[in-house]
Amino acid sequence: MMSVFKHENFEIYYLDRAPDDAPEAEPVLLIHGFASSLHVNWVGSGWAKTLNDAGYRVIAFDHRGHGRSTKSYEPSDYAPEKMAGDAAALLRHLGLTRAHVMGYSMGARVAAFLALAEPAMVATLVLGGIGIGLVDGVGDWDPIADALLAPDPAAIVHRRGKAFRAFADQTKSDRRALAACIATSRTLISEADMARIAQPTLVAVGTTDDIAGSASELAGLMANAEVFDIVGRDHMLSVGDRSFKERVVAFLRSHPL
Repeated sequence: MMSVFKHENFEIYYLDRAPDDAPEAEPVLLIHGFASSLHVNWVGSGWAKTLNDAGYRVIAFDHRGHGRSTKSYEPSDYAPEKMAGDAAALLRHLGLTRAHVMGYSMGARVAAFLALAEPAMVATLVLGGIGIGLVDGVGDWDPIADALLAPDPAAIVHRRGKAFRAFADQTKSDRRALAACIATSRTLISEADMARIAQPTLVAVGTTDDIAGSASELAGLMANAEVFDIVGRDHMLSVGDRSFKERVVAFLRSHPL
């Protein structure tokens, strides 16, 4: 069952689910990727069940512009700092001062901004589907915005644009909102700022992911980071990988609140 709270004139829909036998379980905040939703990224992929079964309280939300949350067509609304602000506001709304935080792809970028803005709130960090691209960039995404707005999807020739358009259509997303989001949500983080993230961090990237960039290069910039290679998985298929889930659960257990 989803709930809703309001932040900066956005209605943000979220899920808050603790194991039946552990109402005081440690919270894990899950932050989904671009063009996805909490249900696609975390429920349908089995993450919510995996973490609940492992004894964790699962908190996830639909980003502004995504899922059931309020849509905006103003690119400035999607700066990562603002999206991280939604995440912090949700934790405060739930009365939480500290949580494990995990993000995938764009959600990992937002998670990193959250760790920089609210370090006391972030106990541990899992950055999935993003490596050194968080610092160096993840390529030219302008064609993806064009693909999202194209009247005829059959006319799209850009490979990545075609894939994201298909994904957006599959998830019944507001493509105009996504086009606004992608224009400003790719803000990079400097090497110096990455070095300021001191929380225990797991950086996990698929070995055939051609978007994220090197996980080891990103981890090398950080004081307390380790790497997990999601073997044989690309950017889209890494999310629900069983070995990824197992590694995250082991990581969380090794760094209790």
